[in-house]
Amino acid sequence: MRRLWLMGLSVLVAASFACGQDTDPPMSSPQADAQPIREKVFAVGPGVTAPELLSSALAPAPLEKCRKNVYGKVVLSVIVDAKGQPRNVMFLEPLGTELDRFALQMLSADRFKPGISDGAPVAVALSVEVEMEACVIRKKDENGRKTDWLRLMSEPTQHFGRLRIAPKEAAFASDDTLRKDSISDPIEYRQGGAISAPVLLNYVSAEFTDAARTARYQGTCMLSLIVDRNGMPASISVMQRLDYGLTENAIKSVEKFRFKPAMKDGEPVTVRVPIEVSFHLY
Repeated sequence: MRRLWLMGLSVLVAASFACGQDTDPPMSSPQADAQPIREKVFAVGPGVTAPELLSSALAPAPLEKCRKNVYGKVVLSVIVDAKGQPRNVMFLEPLGTELDRFALQMLSADRFKPGISDGAPVAVALSVEVEMEACVIRKKDENGRKTDWLRLMSEPTQHFGRLRIAPKEAAFASDDTLRKDSISDPIEYRQGGAISAPVLLNYVSAEFTDAARTARYQGTCMLSLIVDRNGMPASISVMQRLDYGLTENAIKSVEKFRFKPAMKDGEPVTVRVPIEVSFHLY
């Protein structure tokens, strides 16, 4: 049964943070200790058939009064495992909008007939272009406050292709690990450990406020955030504030950041990282 996805456009704020910039190994956590499933990964080509999409979970919602139409295309990479499950979904070309989240949810819920090599199902790496048309509507949240939400206006389209640079092998989180709330239990990223740093793919500059510009006020806002397995930012918290609305603008810009997630032995993992957002007048 298809599900209707409805998303709020809101600031994600959390209250906890701990991160060290040193050469010690990452702190242990249930996610870090879980043993991933390793598989050889194939690319579509001679002797290897592409996975076939069987079902998709996103469908348009009934139309409501639109405040604005939103269109976009998100390009992702995915490995379809030998059971037809999408794994290690990551951004290649994100938009920096909530359509990124729609695309991730849709691809993660897709089910496939797996690719075949030598008569046996195998894991196959693919690129996926997801084209979407959405509507911004004004709706009350659970606290009665009016908030902007996105609803799909038409069924998204997916175009699958050969991934230009495919991994030879990948590690997949176990079903138990995927069911855990990794956002509430991230690995603390530390330089020099076994975990690679997240790579920023989409950067949005924070804007000065008129009040800060008039006061000639500048400085650096220190934030912390979680980068999840798909490269989305979450649980943004403030470590060092700035006045005149600059902290709020820093959070708004970081919400639009998109990453290649941190990797540990070929598996994407959720990590917590510090972020500096600087405001300087020239």
